[in-house]
Amino acid sequence: MTDLRTKFMGIDVKNPIIVGASNLSQNPETLAQLEKAGAAAIVYKSLFEEQIQYERVQMGEHLHEFDERHAEMISIHPNIEHAGPKEYLKGLKKAKEALKIPLIGSLNAIYKETWVEYARLIEETGVDGLELNLYAVPKDSGADAAMVEDQQIEILKEVKKAVNIPVSVKLGPFYSNPLHVIKKMDEEGVDGYVLFNRIFQPDIDVDNQQLISPFNLSMEGDYRLPLRFAAMLYDNVNGNICSNTGIYTGKDVARIILSGADCVQVVSAIYKNKPDHISAMLSELEAWMESKSYKSIKDFKGKLSKASVSDPFAYTRAQYVDILMNPEEIIRKYPVV
Repeated sequence: MTDLRTKFMGIDVKNPIIVGASNLSQNPETLAQLEKAGAAAIVYKSLFEEQIQYERVQMGEHLHEFDERHAEMISIHPNIEHAGPKEYLKGLKKAKEALKIPLIGSLNAIYKETWVEYARLIEETGVDGLELNLYAVPKDSGADAAMVEDQQIEILKEVKKAVNIPVSVKLGPFYSNPLHVIKKMDEEGVDGYVLFNRIFQPDIDVDNQQLISPFNLSMEGDYRLPLRFAAMLYDNVNGNICSNTGIYTGKDVARIILSGADCVQVVSAIYKNKPDHISAMLSELEAWMESKSYKSIKDFKGKLSKASVSDPFAYTRAQYVDILMNPEEIIRKYPVV
């Protein structure tokens, strides 16, 4: 009997498959299906302060659109205050009450004060942990890398002081040196790292010549970047490592754990294959472990990390060097004539 138990942001979980933050968590029936299929924990859809602020402005515009159209009519609507995060928090609390597995809140705020305020409100719902979405989309050339990193570290410090539940950070891959940033965060006592955040990427419809917002689902094989960084972080940070992006099979989970991660997050695989796919992934992982005589996750975690492989440059060299040194291999695989 294989033992799939591991840890996610310091929390004991029954296996390494965590459902990442998405709209999947908004439907109570889907939550039940995910738990039944074997999900070890679920990250609830993120609370986006940007969305709340946009809805607040939009509501104000609608309410006062026809103000002062007549000398005897200043307004046709009463002053109504936007509910802010209350609806989100209500849904989060209901989800927590419905699940037996750990439920993690997810937060994406704008200002340091609201990061702290919303973090406290999320903790009050009874969730088991909090995931902070930390990334920065460049808007101008005035903000250097150190400024961005220092702002995020300061937010992290304040949130850690404000709550008593485990805190993880879901990071984008676009830091000058992600290893350096994660090491600084580790010094602040972060409980886990999710590698990496899939930032929205716009596209252009050339026929209609307009911007479009396509779904940004991951593809099979997209796990290679988080795999590389998990391998370099293994045994170098105190927080648990959780990789996501492009993880579709039980063998993908095995690859990620071999590299040094404690667990994985999946979203796209569920959108494409439905909640029951988690059961198939777990079965494949167990079958692979049995074929290799591994009894538990700890038996092979980090076996192929940077700290464990014989080649000291396996995870640090630019892979195109291999192609330059052995061009005949790619020509043989992809003949042009």
